[in-house]
Amino acid sequence: MRTSWWLPLSGALLSALAFLVAKDSLTDDAYISIDYARNLAVHGEWALVHGMPANTATSPLNVLLLGFVTFLTRISGAAHPVLALGIINVGLGATIGWAFSRMRLHPGAALAGTALIVLNSLLLSALGMEVLLTATVLVLLVSFADRPIVFGIVAALAILTRLDLIVFVVLIALCAAEIRRHAVRALGWCVLVVLPWFVFSWFYFGSAVPDTLVIKQLQKSFDGNTYAQIGFQQMWGGDPMAMLTFAPAELGVVAVVVSLVVRRRVDPFIGLGLGGIAYFVVYSLLQVPPYHWYYVPPIVALSAAAVGVGLPRIPQAVIVVLAGLLVIGYAPAFVQRPVPWAAPPFFGNWSSARDYARVGQELAQRIPPGSTVESPGEIGTIAYFCDCELIDGFSDQGLLGPQIRQRIDEAGPVMAWFFRIDYRNFDWAKQPVPLDYRLRYEAGPGPWQVYSVAKGVGHFILEPIR
Repeated sequence: MRTSWWLPLSGALLSALAFLVAKDSLTDDAYISIDYARNLAVHGEWALVHGMPANTATSPLNVLLLGFVTFLTRISGAAHPVLALGIINVGLGATIGWAFSRMRLHPGAALAGTALIVLNSLLLSALGMEVLLTATVLVLLVSFADRPIVFGIVAALAILTRLDLIVFVVLIALCAAEIRRHAVRALGWCVLVVLPWFVFSWFYFGSAVPDTLVIKQLQKSFDGNTYAQIGFQQMWGGDPMAMLTFAPAELGVVAVVVSLVVRRRVDPFIGLGLGGIAYFVVYSLLQVPPYHWYYVPPIVALSAAAVGVGLPRIPQAVIVVLAGLLVIGYAPAFVQRPVPWAAPPFFGNWSSARDYARVGQELAQRIPPGSTVESPGEIGTIAYFCDCELIDGFSDQGLLGPQIRQRIDEAGPVMAWFFRIDYRNFDWAKQPVPLDYRLRYEAGPGPWQVYSVAKGVGHFILEPIR
């Protein structure tokens, strides 16, 4: 397959510009990944809070990659995980462009595919999490669907990025003739790469799968709004920015369905699109909360499928026009707010990243060294800037035992069996860390005031417990 230098360069440039726009507005969950990466780079620990090993990093590969590059930034003396994040994003943008350049696509379609991913406002609203890494491995799966060994390795990286990406791995493999012919070879390499981490995690942390699966499933919904409900509301609810963000994915659904009906043949792009549809259905059935980053895998997959399935069937002059229109559809996310963003287009935290940073720094000054503080419920940004012992289920495994038992009791026979196997090595005797203070959030003005475009004015209260 042909390659071209300008597509990787374009991907890197677009990703760099997008990072500069979004870097000051990282969400609280993004800072959870950054906390893990900093502790890995500085202390060699897999932990959100220094000295408290935990298994709440949803994406092991994201933390490993971010931790490694953060370690390299220590050449200046201090760790710089946000700088490391920017470096990684540029590299991932280049990789996406390179992956598209390997495919037999019109250059305009390949550039559109790259731009539709790295400029997606939903993806940029979760920058710092594994969203761009997810998009990268999905495009690489399609790009290397003619190379069984490489496909197997990339499949392993996808599973280490997010375990639920196995949905895409399976469907792309089934739709790729070369992978079907050499399935054992691809599977062998996948298992060889992925197994060591899950075995280590199962014995060391007490569960192979990150504990976030239990934490998020217990939340179920936001005020009764489910994953499926919010997804369709974003698509057709009347908000132009959201509708245009979801539009390429909807075109991908149409392209995949029409191609299956008319051509009655499958290829890796069809598998990618089917993976996006299946992912949305599975998450709807799992009854998880509608966190905006949960929509990123199906949206980027179906957007790429729209490019790979739909555009090649269209005359070249029309391709350029349509590709430009698809990307221009993202404009409202950039022109309707000042840049750099103070808050991303899709946002639900109690506080802006800037105000959370201030609260974290001031909290470190208000409490004695070594004090433990109960988290208000959003832990990532405050923990990063306080660099103190902020405690909740994300940082303290001692709090998770009752939640895990509750999830097992509520699960059906198959999921209950899965959780019992997964938590077979869990330390059920581990006790929660004793607390010295409690940090609470309340809506409305107050002395320790913060602001969020999603929640309005609020404030924090620090209370002694003992």
